[in-house]
Amino acid sequence: MSKTILEMRSITKTFPGVKALSDVNLDVREGEIHAICGENGAGKSTLMKVLSGVYPAGSYDGQIVYQGEEQHFKSIRDSEHKGIVIIHQELALVPLLSIAENIFLGNEQARNGVIDWDETRDGARKLLSMVGLNEDPDTLVTNIGVGKQQLVEIAKALSKQVKLLILDEPTASLSEKDSQALLELLLEFKKQGITSIIISHKLNEISRVADRVTVIRDGRTIETMDTNQITEDRIITSMVGRSLEDRYPSRDANVGEVVFEVRNWNVFHPQHRERQVIRDVSINIRKGEVVGIAGLMGSGRTEFAMSIFGKAYGQKISGEVHLNGQKVDTSTVDKAIRNGIAYATEDRKTYGLNLIDHIKHNITLANLFGVSKAGVIDDLAELDAANDYRKKTNIRSSSVYQVTGNLSGGNQQKVVLSKWLFANPDVLILDEPTRGIDVGAKYEIYTIINQLAAQGKAILVISSEMPELLGITDRLYVMNEGRIVGEMPTSEASQEKIMRSIVRAEGKAS
Repeated sequence: MSKTILEMRSITKTFPGVKALSDVNLDVREGEIHAICGENGAGKSTLMKVLSGVYPAGSYDGQIVYQGEEQHFKSIRDSEHKGIVIIHQELALVPLLSIAENIFLGNEQARNGVIDWDETRDGARKLLSMVGLNEDPDTLVTNIGVGKQQLVEIAKALSKQVKLLILDEPTASLSEKDSQALLELLLEFKKQGITSIIISHKLNEISRVADRVTVIRDGRTIETMDTNQITEDRIITSMVGRSLEDRYPSRDANVGEVVFEVRNWNVFHPQHRERQVIRDVSINIRKGEVVGIAGLMGSGRTEFAMSIFGKAYGQKISGEVHLNGQKVDTSTVDKAIRNGIAYATEDRKTYGLNLIDHIKHNITLANLFGVSKAGVIDDLAELDAANDYRKKTNIRSSSVYQVTGNLSGGNQQKVVLSKWLFANPDVLILDEPTRGIDVGAKYEIYTIINQLAAQGKAILVISSEMPELLGITDRLYVMNEGRIVGEMPTSEASQEKIMRSIVRAEGKAS
């Protein structure tokens, strides 16, 4: 039996009006991969922030015992000195610094106060080799993909002599290929004796790599399972407090005439004028229909959606958008909204929400005309609208005056949806609508999508999770390298058929 490297005993953390953690207990064995699961808002990230010193000793009750000694971390630096390193879901990299500079940021390789760049680059190369990343250390972080950025974060952790690595939703923004590579890396670290704690909503990944799983619900420890007890059904039951028989709610599709159509859409890269990102894409969506776009990361799905919605991406954009048979102008975000088109971004924290403002203002932001008279906002009308949509979408908060940035990921996503529902669009484009949220919140989002389809809305869903697209859509397009390479009814689709469409297209391109 491996010895225990970490014990968290009776951890209680309270915020104004909310008890986030209540007598939580966690023990982690040396050299294991320990998964922590729970719904959004269950307290997983809060617990890890207590452990890493983001919430300093004295701001919570309970004990942290690490390597046999009680710890009182006052900051992240304190925990890092002991070999505890946390990698947050939002990567803490500086885009316009090089890979090497990011790896040693705050831990500079210096002599007499002067950075030794040769030592910095050599050290970065060794660390990049350890995580399997073949990149020049002088490459700017902004010029590498999210999957590679995640590996840079891990290399940064290794530079701090990590003994306990904490990863918060490490694969949430990664492609399937990058996710598998990261999981393999964790298994390799395990062989080297590095202990890992992984927070994830992807239960198939947890089942694959975790030695034990601890489930937290409503700020309390529910149970810890050993390897032979781990099943996706058991994890779900512990997470949500009930058995979830079907991951996707059933619905009776009532599909009508074509409502939304994009014809011969072409887009060029915003910085590189000669690089065409979207090529002659044509799609249509019918009234009451949920249509999905499948594809690998980098296939152009998000770029396509953003370019339609107010030309928020790209240049030299050409093609036509038709709504109810009429050509419409979507050249600005305002015109797109006025013409009944809404776009819920994949990056809710950067583009979808004002995180420092409260729920009420976020919900009405896209339709201020709906709560104003003669150009003056009616505060009571705004309050009524916000409370109405908070109830409709089941946003869990103390009130509509709670700051949006303090909500869990699932509840933030519901605020994004509420904002666009209040704008009353005919067409709703949902880009990665369930990214980084738990299985219970996902089910609620799927139910909202079904309700919107039943109301006759035309819905376009972009998702990197193929089972999700197969579970909630009526029809699928497949995109690869900026082109539509396949179309099929969901009833006839499978992951294999989707991948075949992509592989065939790549074969023709080569």
